[in-house]
Amino acid sequence: MLTAAAEVLAAADGPGSAESAWAWRDAPIATLVRRIQQLQDERAQAFRRLDQAHRQYLLSDQHYDFPSYRNVVHEVTQAFAAASREVLAVEAELAGPRAQPVLARHVRSLQELEQRRLATVALLQVMGTPGVSEPDPEKLHQLKIKVIKTMEAISEVLQELRFDAESAE
Repeated sequence: MLTAAAEVLAAADGPGSAESAWAWRDAPIATLVRRIQQLQDERAQAFRRLDQAHRQYLLSDQHYDFPSYRNVVHEVTQAFAAASREVLAVEAELAGPRAQPVLARHVRSLQELEQRRLATVALLQVMGTPGVSEPDPEKLHQLKIKVIKTMEAISEVLQELRFDAESAE
């Protein structure tokens, strides 16, 4: 379990890739913003998949099926890493050639918030796994609140990105 959580966290900090930057070099800003929204949707889907895999793992009770959970974590980790690389490439495009520092800051904020969300979700999963840590209901509640507040912040940044992108065109 701890290895799987660490793998998910590492994905958010994965190295950048030049491949993704080329696809967006000549795209209009509105297209870049739509792609960021699509990547956010992909991340949300990956979080749902991670949550579902963890629930299934816990439901496997005394015969905990860690290999299946680990496989899903690996797949989700790859999805998070790919999304992060592309988000960073779009940020670089906005910060550099497009000279849109405000939009680039929004994209950077999204990336940082998603990293915080991922770290918190991974910690929640570790803390919610019997035998891995002592259950602390208050700490679990605080972490759940942190996830909710982070998701709200992500929604706000996405709104600001869309609004500022309209002004930039």
